Amino acid sequence: MTLLLDAEYMPLEELALMQQQAWQKQRDYVLEHSAFYQQLWGDIQVPELLEDLSQLPLSDKSQLRLAQAEHPPFGDYLAAQPEVANRFHRTSGTTGQAMNLVMSAQDCEITEIVGGRAQASAGLTSHHTVVHCLNYQMWMGGFTDHRTLERTGATVVPFGVGNTELLINTILETGINAISCTPSYPAVLEQVLAAKFPHLKPADLGLKLGLFGGEPGLDDPQLRARIKTTWGMEARNANYGVTDVFCNFAAQCQHDTALHFLAGDVLYAELIDPDTDQPINIEAGQRGELVLTHLKRQCQPLVRFRTGDIIAVDATEACSCERTGIRFRVVGRSDDMVVVRGLNLFPTMVAAVLNEMAELSGDYRVVLDQPPPYNQLPVQVELAHGYVISDGLSAKVAARLKQNLGANVHVALLVFGSLPVTEGKTKRVIRNYV
Repeated sequence: MTLLLDAEYMPLEELALMQQQAWQKQRDYVLEHSAFYQQLWGDIQVPELLEDLSQLPLSDKSQLRLAQAEHPPFGDYLAAQPEVANRFHRTSGTTGQAMNLVMSAQDCEITEIVGGRAQASAGLTSHHTVVHCLNYQMWMGGFTDHRTLERTGATVVPFGVGNTELLINTILETGINAISCTPSYPAVLEQVLAAKFPHLKPADLGLKLGLFGGEPGLDDPQLRARIKTTWGMEARNANYGVTDVFCNFAAQCQHDTALHFLAGDVLYAELIDPDTDQPINIEAGQRGELVLTHLKRQCQPLVRFRTGDIIAVDATEACSCERTGIRFRVVGRSDDMVVVRGLNLFPTMVAAVLNEMAELSGDYRVVLDQPPPYNQLPVQVELAHGYVISDGLSAKVAARLKQNLGANVHVALLVFGSLPVTEGKTKRVIRNYV
């Protein structure tokens, strides 16, 4: 299979044929080289048709962790000789055992092409100088995402995280006009500007395009409006990926804030019910857990891999930008979901309400001190700069949340600056009982 540089515009009928041809080769490769899937599938007849893929068992992150623990350092799902590996990444391990990820030169090339499609879809061009502010220390979001930014022709500044004062001075001195970071990182910059550069406003930095990823929340129009008003830049959801699969394979375009699936030539998507594991047709209006299968991967190919991300499908027809992949939104993660009296609640639902209230900074934490079941959702909410805790405000916030979520909420108000701001991913659901 030859990777097409413009496959995101391919008619779906042609793409389906390309996918089928790719799966037949990948199927044979995995059957021959992956001990992990040989054991998982056992005597199951592995289907030749993608439409029958649901006959195979699902695989998930817990299985990969166990595989790496038993077969260090890369697990027995490594389907190539170690010398084929060209790049080595490691996850942070903040939610469990750190994972070792390796890619061949071919895997790297495909990853960069697909990620470049996403960055370009979000508006990055050769006319931009973009500063990349994600962690370069082994995390895929650093160096490999840097390479995806370069694929657009943009000039890329490999800044990383930390030393925010230097970052601000660098932006001012060099004419940087775009930034790649998490959606929560601008709040860090705002605090440093207020403390160290009181004569400057965020908009004075001259950033025109914000390429965001790594955290939920950018679907909220209130957050986008805040970024636009405060910084004067377009906020684009440019970097959705699943580390074990592809660092970036979906992004919005200038016409639609939904994520466009941009890797159809090398990645096959399914939806399942996260509770029953049963397949769900990918149609507009459907919601379920995203399951992914590599169609071309050498080092650590995955088949029917549960991402843990719950998505809602917005549309399946071509967008105004002419990209043909499905358009979707990430509702939340199955492991971040909190069930309150039968209601499935996600952090993004809380954020959407808090961002509408001028008295609040928009930062919050859902702090769970005990295991379920829950009769109410405990939320720590931070006030906006300049506001003080007043009588009735906690009840007002709780009432607004209940009106929108349908569940009882216990609100604890915190003064501005109480919650830590991070340069990496911000964890919104804290389970102290684990």
